[in-house]
Amino acid sequence: MFSENDIAQIQSHGTDLKTVNQQIKHFVDGFPFMKLEKAATVNSGITRLSELDLAKYISLFEKESSTLSLLKFVPASGAATRMFKALFGFLENGKSDKSTDQFFERLTDFAFFNDLSALLPQNADHKTIADYFLTEKGLDYGNLPKGLLKFHPYETGPRTPVEEHLVEAAHYATGNGVAKLHFTVSPEHKNNFNDLITKVLESYKTKFGIDYTITFSEQKSSTDTIAVNPDNTPFREKDDSLLFRPAGHGALLENLNAISADIVFIKNIDNVVPDRLKQTTFDYKKALAGILLEYQTKIFDYLKKLQSPASDSLLEEIAVFLENELCILPEKELSSLSNEEKSQYFITKLNRPIRVCGVVPNTGEPGGGPFWCKNADNTTSLQIVESAQVDMDNAEQKSIFNNSTHFNPVDLICSLKDHLGNAYDLLNFRDPKTGFITAKSKDGKDLKAQELPGLWNGSMADWNTFFVEVPLITFNPVKTVNDLLREEHQ
Repeated sequence: MFSENDIAQIQSHGTDLKTVNQQIKHFVDGFPFMKLEKAATVNSGITRLSELDLAKYISLFEKESSTLSLLKFVPASGAATRMFKALFGFLENGKSDKSTDQFFERLTDFAFFNDLSALLPQNADHKTIADYFLTEKGLDYGNLPKGLLKFHPYETGPRTPVEEHLVEAAHYATGNGVAKLHFTVSPEHKNNFNDLITKVLESYKTKFGIDYTITFSEQKSSTDTIAVNPDNTPFREKDDSLLFRPAGHGALLENLNAISADIVFIKNIDNVVPDRLKQTTFDYKKALAGILLEYQTKIFDYLKKLQSPASDSLLEEIAVFLENELCILPEKELSSLSNEEKSQYFITKLNRPIRVCGVVPNTGEPGGGPFWCKNADNTTSLQIVESAQVDMDNAEQKSIFNNSTHFNPVDLICSLKDHLGNAYDLLNFRDPKTGFITAKSKDGKDLKAQELPGLWNGSMADWNTFFVEVPLITFNPVKTVNDLLREEHQ
């Protein structure tokens, strides 16, 4: 199947023949569906905080945060092209719809209006405006990542999502006077991110009286996956070379694996709101981090006690903790195991990375949600599951997915170190059988592409997981440009 030139190309891409053959096998065999047991709901996998709980966990985090290394991890490498799908359609073929009409009618309400207006020729018609907005003739927003677009208007001037994340970090990801942020960026835009941050950073240092440490990483080419034809043979470019494609947000597990911090806050680049709405986000970020610290203390204590022969009462206590708090149901009755076997089982389940996931009430947004799932080892645990992972031809599975009460807004607080302070190798805690296969095209030819297990679902399948309900106001992503016209972004 592969020539010597192919093998040389595979190696130069940072991967190996075994990995590529496994990817092709996934195309042939497909990925197995997740087995949903039931949707996670409040009091059955999801915790709802009272006002007293909220205050308690905020206080716990604020008390401990000065002793911890905190970092905010922001996936920001995706292009904003999909935000402007309707406008591109209008520019290319004159096709307008309600969304394009709204864009032009309310153009002055966008934070980028003044920048665009300064570039437009006099008496510009709608097509000219779209051209100057989307292309390099003007703002070139159609080719920029979301992080660099001007989202929110302020009296002092508009802000980009990058700047809104600088503000957020100052309020919950700052330790010893330093806010640490890490952005994943695409190589072609890294200089643009650097230029923006260089331009604005001093003002935010002064505003909050802190320093910032900001780092970047790029999605590694070694995480790209091979593309195939519809018959699962390798897709060939015009020069007969193989085609490798970026493997989705699951590829960012490698970037997260290189992070060194005690607590990592993960949040998407476009999920930001103006200052007047941020306080709830600050409160719940701190509270979720407080919950993580409380559970981490308990888990670490159990792991230390399990280094010595454990009493019956301790083993029973841990069994209850696993079932009621970690929501892990064992493959078989623990009573059939010896105390030594129980201890080893508990160590395996406890000694894993931890994530506390904020989930919001489901309002019909497309995407994944929290579920109780049957795992490959026949245990049951909490997982974030995307629709593509569910067998929608199975009426029962479809019903469970469609009737879920909550949605995954990608609001995660993570602990990446064990009880001895050693960093976990996160690649050991993913489920490689939870990838995706999608239909794409190139140069007019159909192809099949493959995404790695998603960062917050398959890549974290073997983590200890806690779901906590967070208010809807903490979830305000910008999927289309007109989302910026919603009250939450004005």
